[in-house]
Amino acid sequence: MEEYIIAVDENDKELGPIEKMEAHEKGVLHRAFSIFIFNSKDQLLLQKRYSGKYHSGGLWTNTCCSHPRYKEKLEEAIYRRLKEEMGFTCELTKLFSFCYKVNFENSLTENEYDHVFIGTYDGEIVPNENEVEDYKWIDIDEVKRDIKNNGHLYTFWFKSVLDKVIESYYLSKE
Repeated sequence: MEEYIIAVDENDKELGPIEKMEAHEKGVLHRAFSIFIFNSKDQLLLQKRYSGKYHSGGLWTNTCCSHPRYKEKLEEAIYRRLKEEMGFTCELTKLFSFCYKVNFENSLTENEYDHVFIGTYDGEIVPNENEVEDYKWIDIDEVKRDIKNNGHLYTFWFKSVLDKVIESYYLSKE
């Protein structure tokens, strides 16, 4: 099924719709978001991406990440997708945005203007088995240690932004 997402320029100005796979095949910059959920013990909720994903399948990553659909507001997409992937919603706060580009072995390219959000949640998790292979709550020190020793088990974007998210999370609690 075709899904249209939002092509953007380097300032996140909307350029128009692009089919999701086409954006990844051609490496077109597009709008995206990443969600990091913490619990009351300051543990981070990670998901292991479904192995059948078009890229980065079977890798551990942040709680949820995706793209707003064409004509969908970012503020609506974050709640929709968190519910679709992890089976819950909670209040989300935007931390920052950043751009990154990575080429994958399967010739796809992730070129994203990524908006990063955090939230706090302690309830039930009901992951979508077509999106999420596994999930776990993990202490920050433990995930940082595991990335250092087993970085190949984590997504590129998660590793590249984790330290900034952690710093922003603790600052937001002061």
